[in-house]
Amino acid sequence: MKKKIKLIVKEDDKGLRADIFINKIENQISRTRIKNLILEGKLKINNKILKSPSKRIKPGDILNLTIPEPKKNSLKPYKYKLDIIYEDKDLIVINKPAGIVMHPGAGNFDNTIVNALINYDKNSLSNIGDKLRPGIVHRIDKNTSGLVIIAKNNETHENLSAQFSKHTITRVYQLLIWGKIRPSKGKIKTLITRSSKNRQMMEVSNTKGKEAITNYKTIEVFENKNTPTLSLLECKLETGRTHQIRVHMNFLGNSIVGDDKYKKKFKKIKNIKPLLEKKLMNLNRQFLHAKIIGFIHPKKKKEMIFNSILPQELEIILKILRNTSK
Repeated sequence: MKKKIKLIVKEDDKGLRADIFINKIENQISRTRIKNLILEGKLKINNKILKSPSKRIKPGDILNLTIPEPKKNSLKPYKYKLDIIYEDKDLIVINKPAGIVMHPGAGNFDNTIVNALINYDKNSLSNIGDKLRPGIVHRIDKNTSGLVIIAKNNETHENLSAQFSKHTITRVYQLLIWGKIRPSKGKIKTLITRSSKNRQMMEVSNTKGKEAITNYKTIEVFENKNTPTLSLLECKLETGRTHQIRVHMNFLGNSIVGDDKYKKKFKKIKNIKPLLEKKLMNLNRQFLHAKIIGFIHPKKKKEMIFNSILPQELEIILKILRNTSK
């Protein structure tokens, strides 16, 4: 059933944006969700429909926000075995393999994680977001593997979305890059926006886009006469922009091994062992794995942290590199 929220602006809140004010009072609803509801014409200020989230409010304003009844989904189930790390009545943590997309979209409406979740339990997924994305609070790329949280009800979805919006979710990735980064650890802070040349890609910008912050540290460097210089990194995200780590690595000139979009052109590798060359060149995914995810459980109110080991196809490459380096 739909829900109605009525708020009256007090002196202390004058000059705030409408979406920020609502999020301040109703902090279980993410600011992104509030913004989308406003854009859909679900907010009235003093009985007039507002369609601009950035509208500044003043004392005495009366805000009425309508949260519509969630849409029912009509997605096909997909018989696919999910790697479930944890599950309770509110959420699921899955370990997504590379090669499968998170939700239906252009060119693929049936064979996705969402379709697999529908097959697993269609009646236990949140449905407040896009009708093609029940349960999906956040995403990782098709050719990235690792941990993802799925919301089983709307209250959990709102709470987790708010944690993502406030950048309080712990997210740590492991990745293998070409070359090495100096200094060996640090913070990358830029703006990221959609590419003007290719709308499917993102790029670093000096003037526009959203702030993106990646903390990185080098775990191992592989460098000898039989090995191209490669580095195993760990990245901890402060923000979660689209393709953030891939864009930041490419920006530094150290693209991720196997990345087919954000890559530099490399000359043929000389003096490389055939097995290592075969594994590197035939990798049909990027060497990027969402290793750790941590959050405050929406109902239990306690911190939960989950860890995932590297998939076998990535671990084999590291094993060859370590043996070659001896």
